[in-house]
Parts: sequence; C-alpha cells; structure tokens
Amino acid sequence: MSTNHKPLPDEVEHLLRNAELRDELEPYFDEAIRSVNVAELPTPMENEFLASMLAWERAPILPISQWFEPELQLALPDTLDDLQLHQSLWDTIHKLFERRIVLDFTDHLTDRELYCLIYRDILPCKEKKIDSLSNYLHWDCADMGGDPTIWLRFYASEAEREMWAEDFDEPLPKAEQPPYCRELPRRPL
Repeated sequence: MSTNHKPLPDEVEHLLRNAELRDELEPYFDEAIRSVNVAELPTPMENEFLASMLAWERAPILPISQWFEPELQLALPDTLDDLQLHQSLWDTIHKLFERRIVLDFTDHLTDRELYCLIYRDILPCKEKKIDSLSNYLHWDCADMGGDPTIWLRFYASEAEREMWAEDFDEPLPKAEQPPYCRELPRRPL
C-alpha cells in the first residue's frame, strides 16, 4: 500500500500561484513576508495574504480626489446654502463609498462641518489606491489632531472610557449622545 500523497489539481494550482506571488514580491521582500507561518496557514489563505501585499506594494499613492474619473472636486463650502450643501454632501458620501471609502464617527459634526472635513482633509489626502473589492479605507472623523476628547464624549463605550481613564490618569469628558445621527454606508472594520 502506497503512502505517497498525490496532490489534487487545486493544490497544484495553489502551490504554483504561491510561487508566482513570492517571485513577484521578491523586490519588496522584508520581514512581513517572513512573518507568514506557512505551517499554520493553508496555501489559499497564504496566497490571499501575499496577493494583498503585492497589491499594496504596487498601488499608486494619489490624492483621494484623483481616485475618481473625472477628479472629484467639490464646490467651496461658503458658496453653498444649507440645502445645496446637504445634497452635495450626500452625493459625495455615496461617491466615496463607491470607491470603498467609509466615513466613521461623523455624528458629532454638522453637515457643513462634515462637508468641510471632506473638502479640506479627505479629498486632498494622499493614500494608496488599492483596487480590491475587499479593501476599504476607513476615515476616522473623530480623530482630528490626535485629541481623544471627541471619541470619548460621543463614541466610546463606558468600558472604553474607564480603560482610557486608567491608562492616562486624566479626567473624562462627560459622555453625550452625538447630535447629528446619520445612516452612512457602512463596511465592517
């Protein structure tokens, strides 16, 4: 009785793809590739990981406004009345989501503040444009300038607030409900 394992056609394809991906990643080789423990990871999952690394390495860095054809340009916030701004804001939110850009933690901002944030901070920001259906860019709209106060006031759970207070030994801001609840397009973190 033979103990030789004859690989299935799918296994061969996965191994060939693995070798191809590793060859393509060779110019970018660093410790991240070595961190993949092939003994614990099935080859198809390893291939997904390597393909995502290759996509990351090859992705162009562009202002988010240039991820669109034609380039996404918004009207100056001061030139729009409240109704025009609201309509443009929601149109922009949906366009961003079509490019897999998700806005997180926006319910503390007025429509005008959120529009200005998109106009001033998000659209000109240079990011890697990775064309993958599973890749989403999450923009944390509560973390402006590294001040945790907004997150602590409006979004942190009681357990997160207590943990933060213990870690930083600082007084907590009063917890509040965000004043501008929105149902934005979502993608899990």
